[in-house]
Amino acid sequence: MAGQHHEVVIIGGGNAGVSLAARLHRYGVKDVAVVEPADQHFYQPLFSHIAGGRAKASEAIRPQRSVMPRGVKWIRDGAVDIDPAGNSVSLASGGRLGFGHLVVCPGLQLDWDKIPGLAEAVHSPSGASHYEFNLAAKAWTLLSGLKAGTAVFTMPSGPIKCGGAAQKPMYLACDYWRKQGVLQDIRVVMVQPYPTVFGVPGVDDELNRKISEYGIELRLNSELVSVDAPGQNALIRNIATGSAEELRYDVLNAVPPQSAPDWLKSTDLPAPGDSGGFVEVDSQTLRHVRYTNLWSLGDAAATTNSKSGGALRKQTKVLAKNLVAARKGKPLTGKYDGYSVCPFTVSRATVVFAEFDDQHRPMPSIPKVPTWKESRASWVVDRDIFPQVYWNLILKGRA
Repeated sequence: MAGQHHEVVIIGGGNAGVSLAARLHRYGVKDVAVVEPADQHFYQPLFSHIAGGRAKASEAIRPQRSVMPRGVKWIRDGAVDIDPAGNSVSLASGGRLGFGHLVVCPGLQLDWDKIPGLAEAVHSPSGASHYEFNLAAKAWTLLSGLKAGTAVFTMPSGPIKCGGAAQKPMYLACDYWRKQGVLQDIRVVMVQPYPTVFGVPGVDDELNRKISEYGIELRLNSELVSVDAPGQNALIRNIATGSAEELRYDVLNAVPPQSAPDWLKSTDLPAPGDSGGFVEVDSQTLRHVRYTNLWSLGDAAATTNSKSGGALRKQTKVLAKNLVAARKGKPLTGKYDGYSVCPFTVSRATVVFAEFDDQHRPMPSIPKVPTWKESRASWVVDRDIFPQVYWNLILKGRA
């Protein structure tokens, strides 16, 4: 590995890294390498469907080798440090990798240990989390087996990938329990750290309507602070008042706090004082504000948008266009507009399609069409069409 050098090195072989590599190759950048240690690739939006009993785990996973673009070099290793001045990446294997341009998109890490007892709880017989592939199917086993008792769903404060995904298995489970005739015997509690259920006008109205329909107890401005796994007790705290509430649960589906990978936090790429470790980039051009040959997109970038696959799809096009221009010494004309999207699976056959900008203002793809209204058509798009688009177009740099 010593002495290797590539025109463009991409750290991370998830959605961001693979789709960007494919697009750059299509744009004529022939020497592209992707650094990714994992041998499996996941379509993460399906995790919610798996946890809600509407998808099989096998639909969300493929061998990493099968999704790597032709003509792109896969370096099956992990990054552990970046020397921006020396234009090199240190690898877990001990080697170093030189670059002309570097794109940093390793995704987020799940910080289970930030909430005492949470890691033990999700691996206990009564806990799970659809934010981890190996626990998503377990979540459905627990939820579908519940006939009476209390189910608690939690979302952490701070940046996370697809914040709305925290709620999706809850709605799928409630619709299932209603069809089974047991919903009235199950207490459902959603712990949400923000003042409203999501924060986008119109979308909040639809979600609140479904919450009322299912009889869900919504705890706004609240977050999970600790879990007693053996006792099946979750302690939540109201962020505004500081008051605490203990909830005994029969099933807990929790989303962990998240941040950039620890190794990235220790580099010079985050902004000074950014404890989350996100790469300091211009939110429109996606180029680093201090290093002109460094770039970032997706979950690890310090952009102002809500993190999602829909946001990433637009970012990929902008970054690829700008990186190609930078290599030729031309101005950066690509501008990311802050768009993000979250399809809420509010029943087992309908979706509330939330499209919004980085100020949480509605930003529908089709102007004047209220895509935030509960819809069967949106379900078909989210559940059936999007996975095919992902595997066959997005990862090939064509969507």
